[in-house]
Amino acid sequence: MNKVQLDASDLQVTPICLGTMTFGEQVDEATAHTILSRSLERGVNFIDTAEMYAVPARAETFGATETIIGNWFAKNPGARDKLVLATKVAGPSRGMPWVREGSGMTAKDILASCEASLKRLKTDVIDLYQIHWPERNVPMFGMMYFDPSKDREGTSIHEQLEALAQLVKQGKVRYIGLSNETPYGVHEFVRLAEQHNLPRIATVQNVYCLVSRGLENGLDESMHRLGVSLLAYSPLAFGLLTGKYDKPGIDGPDTPKDARIGKFESVRKQRWGRPEALAAARRYNQLARDNGMTPTQMALAWCYTKWQVASTIIGVTTLAQLEEDLNAWGTQLSPELLKAIDKVRWEIRDPAV
Repeated sequence: MNKVQLDASDLQVTPICLGTMTFGEQVDEATAHTILSRSLERGVNFIDTAEMYAVPARAETFGATETIIGNWFAKNPGARDKLVLATKVAGPSRGMPWVREGSGMTAKDILASCEASLKRLKTDVIDLYQIHWPERNVPMFGMMYFDPSKDREGTSIHEQLEALAQLVKQGKVRYIGLSNETPYGVHEFVRLAEQHNLPRIATVQNVYCLVSRGLENGLDESMHRLGVSLLAYSPLAFGLLTGKYDKPGIDGPDTPKDARIGKFESVRKQRWGRPEALAAARRYNQLARDNGMTPTQMALAWCYTKWQVASTIIGVTTLAQLEEDLNAWGTQLSPELLKAIDKVRWEIRDPAV
């Protein structure tokens, strides 16, 4: 894999990034360390985590993923210098009082979160520090519509940028990014950074996969014209695009208990648990089989080759999954297959937006 440069930065990353949100919940520390080591052996130089992880978020596992990664760094001298390390400061608590007091995300909150992440990760600097989700009122995590009646007073984007600028100036953060953002948010962060000579966002980490392509309806243009790189997460739609849920009746009591949707009730209530999302995924999965590929292979190849994507974040729970995801790199989809994929989207649009 050739490395790509993330916009507005000098970060050179592989077009595949290892996501780690399962570490500390579905994946124990020993297995997580094995996955991290193998990923590095396979040439992946980019890992992404967050203070909120493991997922699903619980008080008992808050910060566990960063701690596991930090312990791996301690056991593998030199590994940290080979990697681009990204983590995230959580947005407002959203019913998670263990993240922080209050419902907002002040400059003080950002600074404190960064210090805690650095300690857990056992590192002096975070290469890419991202805001996990906006503090302001926006539709996200499966919400469909913006509702201005839900607006409230909060920390301004300018204040957030000033806090991030302080971390950059102190040498604790190299570059900054966003996650789960909207076109308005991206434009506003760039506008204020340029107006006040503050750090410019380098990346936005948003969902992007066959059953959730809403990014293509405006956000991709904003990012392209503003020079902001996309880090695509959930390319396999929380497992829907692997084929593991394709057995008839599997959306009911037969859902695999070791799978995230089967294991965690909260996931079912979000976009990935919609019957329409499962039905759409089954259409794409069958299309992959009809063209001599596994569902995983086609879904990842589609994401890996999209012009919008700088790096695709893969999340795995086993070494076998890691190998399968990495081996999908280089798979080419024919023009005819791409047309067939777009035809399905035209019929069903984005059921997991």
